[in-house]
Amino acid sequence: MLENEIILKIRNFAIENSEKNDIHGFSHVERVYDTCIKIGRKLNANMKVLKIAALLHDIGRIEEKESLLKRNHAEISALKAKQFLTTNNFNLSEKDIENIVHTIRAHSFSNKIAPYTLEAKILSDADKLDAIGAIGIFRTIGFTLQKYGGIEQVIEHLENKILTLKDKMYLDYTQKIAEERHNIVLEFYRKLKKEKIS
Repeated sequence: MLENEIILKIRNFAIENSEKNDIHGFSHVERVYDTCIKIGRKLNANMKVLKIAALLHDIGRIEEKESLLKRNHAEISALKAKQFLTTNNFNLSEKDIENIVHTIRAHSFSNKIAPYTLEAKILSDADKLDAIGAIGIFRTIGFTLQKYGGIEQVIEHLENKILTLKDKMYLDYTQKIAEERHNIVLEFYRKLKKEKIS
């Protein structure tokens, strides 16, 4: 099977297993995928591993919401990805599958697993980059509204998570992008707090 065919099949599987919203749904996955490709090419990453991991990194989100065990979506995504990749003939080595699984497990901010491969660091940073900047503001508000929260909860989410992300980048290259996006969020945060009080 050609690489383009493999990626298309994996992409379709990811779409089928993604939430149907703009917060953590496939539009988020596509943005992270595109960011991974840009960073991966710049840093000479294993592009096959990176593309596959990026497409599959959130396929456990639906199951996470339905699960009573409170497992992190990254753990569920990694297990589902491993099963999917080992039951299809994608010509992947054991080493590549192991890297893909680790990359997915380590991408989540809340899963607390340190990435040890370049691909894992790239996916983790790309996923965080999609949570800051203008898109990050949109996603923060959307996520809060999904949870029936209001302005106070938006501010809390910005303070407790979003505004801390620029300091959690693993790569120098992504740190620079994060700084720019962080400033957009910081300006919004300050204005939101000021207007809320006045």
